[in-house]
Amino acid sequence: MYVNLKNFYFASLSIAVTLSIIIVNYNVKFFLEQCLCSIERAIEKIDAEVFIVDNHSSDGSYPYLHERFPWAVFILNQENLGFSKANNQALLQAKGKYLLFLNPDTIVAEDCFEKCIGFMDGHPDAGALGVKMFNGQGQFLKESKRGFPSVWVSFCKLSGLTALFPHSKIFARYYLGHLNENGNQIIDVISGAFFFTRRDVLYKEGSFDERFFMYAEDIDLSYRIQKAGHTIYYLSETSIIHFKGESTKKDLRYVKIFYQAMSLFVQKHFGNTKNRFFALMIEPVIWLRAALSAFGNFFGRKEASKKENPRSCYLIGDPIETNQLGAIWKSKSRHLSNTEEAVDEILFCEGPLFSFKKLIDVLSQKEGSGTYLFHAKNSRSVVGSKAQISLDTL
Repeated sequence: MYVNLKNFYFASLSIAVTLSIIIVNYNVKFFLEQCLCSIERAIEKIDAEVFIVDNHSSDGSYPYLHERFPWAVFILNQENLGFSKANNQALLQAKGKYLLFLNPDTIVAEDCFEKCIGFMDGHPDAGALGVKMFNGQGQFLKESKRGFPSVWVSFCKLSGLTALFPHSKIFARYYLGHLNENGNQIIDVISGAFFFTRRDVLYKEGSFDERFFMYAEDIDLSYRIQKAGHTIYYLSETSIIHFKGESTKKDLRYVKIFYQAMSLFVQKHFGNTKNRFFALMIEPVIWLRAALSAFGNFFGRKEASKKENPRSCYLIGDPIETNQLGAIWKSKSRHLSNTEEAVDEILFCEGPLFSFKKLIDVLSQKEGSGTYLFHAKNSRSVVGSKAQISLDTL
């Protein structure tokens, strides 16, 4: 069920670093390129190591990224082992006092890791923490802070009561809608997109449960950490972009995996005699929601396919980068606008005069009012929600 952490423990006795970052990749090389560019800036003042576990990608991720980021350690799998097993593979080699499990479709601020380490150092009761997350449109992601999915909380979420009463302490505990997103909070569950924890905690409480191929493993680990007496925090003092779901396909197979994972979690933690009735009550709701999600994803893709290609783009960011990228854009017969008004896309260009932190701050003020793309200095790609673009084949 859990990886044997004996070797993980003894590895830490030989060579220790402050932070180990573990990323599982599957066919999102351009998202991962932008992610690694932001990590490179964020670890400049930190003794850190970075592991990339590639789950048999078919998009040429390894040759493309290994040349660009030789400081990262790559672990290449010959099949897709899923999220939990892949993370546990790197965990056995990690030597950090702190551990961060990070999604490849994320961008972090330059001060992100320093803020997390400082908070954990100052809060010895903290077993793990998550941070404020925004999607690619600048909208706050509610899963940045979640409550424990008890039978009642799960029922409210899966039945739609949480969506109807998003700020209710009674009906919206899944996303802790009653807690202020702009203040640090004690929470129950951290998103697997950014799961920051201590080495000692994982050694004592166990790693990811490998029965979860993908999804719900973060809920399970958060629950075990909290159940062991550690406090879990939501840290609002630093933010990341999480493009949310770009590292997984939105087809029926993955919808099925998600709801199977939720079903496994219910059975694992509510499967005793006392709660069996409630588990049986939730199971049909889970599978009903699975069917509705698959139906919605199918028609969502059909609608998306009808949309026209973007006609105009406005560049914001570092002057040198916007000039260079603008030249490439024009050479590919893409229209650039001199104003932000009435454009199809806004492209953020990171550089010395426009940091990732600034990029995230500006995006968060947009609040989902447009389509945004992102480009890091020296990268050969542009990414955005549902978009991975190579500058070589633009």
